[in-house]
Amino acid sequence: MTGIYRDSGANLVMTNLARGTATAEHLSLYGLDRTGKAIISAAAGYDVMKQIFRAAKRRMFIDIPGNGIIMAVPIKSVGGGSTLAYMTDGKVSSEGVPDMNFEYELIIVILNEGYSDMVMDAARAAGAAGGTVLHAKGTAAAGTEKFFGVSLGTEKDVIYIVSNAREKAAIMKAVTGNAGTGTKAGAICFSLPVSSVAGLRRLDDD
Repeated sequence: MTGIYRDSGANLVMTNLARGTATAEHLSLYGLDRTGKAIISAAAGYDVMKQIFRAAKRRMFIDIPGNGIIMAVPIKSVGGGSTLAYMTDGKVSSEGVPDMNFEYELIIVILNEGYSDMVMDAARAAGAAGGTVLHAKGTAAAGTEKFFGVSLGTEKDVIYIVSNAREKAAIMKAVTGNAGTGTKAGAICFSLPVSSVAGLRRLDDD
């Protein structure tokens, strides 16, 4: 996958190690072991993004569920023209400007380390199909703990959940209600729009 990013000309590519959120029961049912994941991200213009999507589908069959998920999250602002030029290799397309009406959203949950199962149990009960967990360390400024009621300056887990836009509010409400501030998980969450996605299992409306 990193080769696809490099071939596309994307200048800013980052890899984060992560793990899936499949329950022990699901892993046992299918005879699987818990495996590591990698989240590979890049900042790119619209044309490069489309090139990456095409290559991921052609070379990695990413559009077939089970081979991974690729998504595009619109960037609203970039600090400085030189930064924008570097991120897009000087090629900024006027095409593909999103209308901000998206079918999917990326829910990001920040929580105390070790309570990802608590968060995912709440999210699944509200319709989430799964998520990916990253490890992080908070660097909160003084006063953050008082504001949120939880300490952000400690070891953290970050969960990425891709959700249908219609189910996003219910999932976020379930997470904050069952694993939010005042609980051991101390989770806070927010969402970002997803303008393009491939590899996500689509559930029937019924």
